[in-house]
Amino acid sequence: MMEDVQSTFTVDEALVSLGFGKFQAFVLVYAGMGWVAEAMEMMLLSFVGPAVQVQWKLSSHQESLITSVVFVGMLIGAYSWGIVSDSYGRRTGFLFTALVTSVAGLVSAFAPNYTSLIIMRFFVGIGLGGGPVLSSWFLEFIPAPNRGTWMVIFSAFWTIGTIFEASLAWAIMPKFGWRWLLGLSALPSFLLLLFYSFTPESPRYLCMNGRVTDATGILEKMAKANRGKLPPGRLVSDHKIELDEISDSSEATYLVSVEKQNDIDEDTNSKNGGIRAVLKLLTPSLIRSTLLLWMVFFGNAFSYYGIVLLTSELSNGNRACASKEMQSSHTDDVSLYKNVFVSSFAEIPGLVLSAVMVDRIGRKLSMSSMLFISCVFLLPLVFHQTEAITTASLFGARICISASFTIVYIYAPEIYPTSVRTTGIGIASSVGRIGGILCPLVAVGLVHGCHQTSAVLLFELVIFLSGIAVSLFPFETSGCKLNDTIIDLK
Repeated sequence: MMEDVQSTFTVDEALVSLGFGKFQAFVLVYAGMGWVAEAMEMMLLSFVGPAVQVQWKLSSHQESLITSVVFVGMLIGAYSWGIVSDSYGRRTGFLFTALVTSVAGLVSAFAPNYTSLIIMRFFVGIGLGGGPVLSSWFLEFIPAPNRGTWMVIFSAFWTIGTIFEASLAWAIMPKFGWRWLLGLSALPSFLLLLFYSFTPESPRYLCMNGRVTDATGILEKMAKANRGKLPPGRLVSDHKIELDEISDSSEATYLVSVEKQNDIDEDTNSKNGGIRAVLKLLTPSLIRSTLLLWMVFFGNAFSYYGIVLLTSELSNGNRACASKEMQSSHTDDVSLYKNVFVSSFAEIPGLVLSAVMVDRIGRKLSMSSMLFISCVFLLPLVFHQTEAITTASLFGARICISASFTIVYIYAPEIYPTSVRTTGIGIASSVGRIGGILCPLVAVGLVHGCHQTSAVLLFELVIFLSGIAVSLFPFETSGCKLNDTIIDLK
């Protein structure tokens, strides 16, 4: 028995042995390009809506719908691509997301009217919903000891995307208009398609689906690229090792039957489009984490996108409410691009805070502290403040919210087993998109109606409840290996 155990190794043991090298660097850059593409498509909403409203003489409701319809598409896409990825592979999942995003993004630049633009932006949202697939794919290549740090580095690509989009808008919009911005912003998604053939499938996913030979082949390529050596013996899934260990206990017969049933469920999951994977998220061992995660994703998305959209609104709140004339007009000069460009840099200290905290004090304490501190930053805005105080408060709040959002995208895939990982994070991301849908319709609407106090109190409530939800998560994942089976999480 001891010889058999010593002659095998798991994916986690192989990753720790090989370390983070050139192979993972390629995976990081490829997945990061997907994150840049999503950030750019999201940030351009701050510029396209006002420009289209002026050109096509749209109502404020029609303008806000341009933003909300993207989140509706992302809600559907995050749910769908997560199931596709768990059923047919990570590569299949992000192939279709890149294809849909790039084509719809480019076509939307040629939209002849409002209706066609709304339809195309909806399909862009569906494609963008696959962002969590790329983050889960990258996560499954990282050694456990420094997983948090590398996921923060991965999140830096989002910041790069937001700053690059703000710079692009500043350079393109005044001279060439919103159509050029839409077309150029679709280019990163085309780059994903260009290099797709070089991307490897996740060895953890392959191993969990019985394709151990294929998984071994990828790990061997990783060893060659990283100039390392795999542990001696043959590759096995953590799932099989658990069965070997369980077979020695007094409860062997019962537990092995449970695990065999889990195997059957996983096989059925791949054949039935992931329906059973969705049901697993609500099993007794996962339901608490799942429901709390949904709440945190909703709160983070509602607050993050709200702060992005409200940067200019709250800065000009007193003047806009003092003059009805200003409520129906948009600033069509460089100040809009400048404000968004400067506020985007708030994410850099947010990333630094994430990197410092995530592995040192843990995921839960990092997220909850950032959320509660964000409440403190927003508190002065309950009443109208000077432009300097308003800008500083929003800047500080965005630092904390971006840090929290970064960490929740690290924590979410870690709490789920491989068999339902992308489904779990995909559905959680979908719930977050609901926050994105409601944000421009509710919070921004309150500010437009000169109800700044109500809007800020709404943000305070959502953020505070999200912090409480983080505190109630049942376990910490910092430094822990990724799980392959649901029974691991008990």
